[in-house]
Amino acid sequence: MKKILSIASILMCLFLNVKAQPKPNLDKVVAVVGSNIILLSDLNQQYAIYLNQGNPADTRAKCYFLQQMLVQKLLKQQAEIDSIVVEETQVDDELDKRMRYQIQRMGGQENLERFLQKSVLQYKDEMRPDVKEGLIAQKMQAKITEHTNVTPLEVKKYFDTYPKDSLPDIGAEVEVGEIVLQPKLTKAEKQKYYDKLEAIRLRVKSGEDFGFLARTYSEDPGSASEGGDYGFIDRQTMVKEFTAWAFKLKAGEMSPIFETEYGYHIVQVIERRGEQAHVRHILIRPQSTAQSLERTKLKADSIYNNLIDKKLPFATAASLYSDNKETQYNGGMMLYADNQTARTTFVPVEKLDPAVFVVIDTMKVGGISKPVAFNDQKTGKEGYKIFFLKSKIPPHKASLEQDYPKFKEKAQQEKESKVMSEWFEKRKETTYIRVDEEFETCDELKLWVKKKDSK
Repeated sequence: MKKILSIASILMCLFLNVKAQPKPNLDKVVAVVGSNIILLSDLNQQYAIYLNQGNPADTRAKCYFLQQMLVQKLLKQQAEIDSIVVEETQVDDELDKRMRYQIQRMGGQENLERFLQKSVLQYKDEMRPDVKEGLIAQKMQAKITEHTNVTPLEVKKYFDTYPKDSLPDIGAEVEVGEIVLQPKLTKAEKQKYYDKLEAIRLRVKSGEDFGFLARTYSEDPGSASEGGDYGFIDRQTMVKEFTAWAFKLKAGEMSPIFETEYGYHIVQVIERRGEQAHVRHILIRPQSTAQSLERTKLKADSIYNNLIDKKLPFATAASLYSDNKETQYNGGMMLYADNQTARTTFVPVEKLDPAVFVVIDTMKVGGISKPVAFNDQKTGKEGYKIFFLKSKIPPHKASLEQDYPKFKEKAQQEKESKVMSEWFEKRKETTYIRVDEEFETCDELKLWVKKKDSK
């Protein structure tokens, strides 16, 4: 079966994470798909990324990148026919997300701009068309495969394609639930943190630089080094309290102090652009007190006793009391993402947080742990957790009975790949496609090159 490349991987390649390569005055067209062209400079740019990531020089990689670009252009062309579009806010969000990653990777915005030899805003403007095209292609592929589902019989047939001696070995996996309890401070306990931020806010109002104060005092590790700058956000990017102020203020205005689950904030709007706002903020995180931790411990003990006495099912207790919003309404069960699309409650033991493993390692299936104190150095959060070991699967040779979700996911991917292959075959027959003779011998591109009629 012919392999169709993931549009997600195409999207990642299209966002340049190395210094942009200047295009020569005379550029060569290396491929045409309908009314869309692919330039040699764009192909060389992707190859530059490949080399900069530490890969060995191999010009055959250009064949792979050109195939990716052909796939995207064909999907883009069909998207235009089907009137598929993406909102500009989606493009902004994707650009901002990737730019934050690049800034973090380079150790700050100034370092990135020095590396690029241009401003972040200029760089984003240059990348915007490619990122938008990639999102459209991704949306088109989702439409093509939206009604593709596998039945239990198809999953079994997929499993049966594996020779018995080629079935993969599966490591130990566990299903673990958690109830997370974080200290709740009283108004009096939080007052000194409010006062600290109010003093900073007054310094801004008196004329001191917001960015300098953010770098000096903000306790947000993701933005403090950038002067609190978050770039452009939309209404879905931040928590609701933050969003409410970001879109209420005009450019240049600063909010009063407001509270979110992360602490106390002040936010300043730098620029408004339609349904987006360029913002920066200062965060002060209230710290737990000995008294608040003791109150949390008493609450955790009470919940534990109710669980042990079977007065309350674990899933109900998680929904009522857990402060972990990701697992609160999932019966408290931890989720593991084993690839870009699948999330499962079965977590490989080696992927568990060591602090969690230490607790559950000696537990029996169905067991509930006593409250365990935690202190997350990365987020600064602390409190108590109660764990529930729902199931434990020892290392084993893969089987349909024990690993049905895994084989269902693989069967789904294979079926979607087949649907995409069939779609491409049909579209290639009715679409003008030309590949420059320099690349006609690429194995990856032989299916894209129409055979010339023999005289």
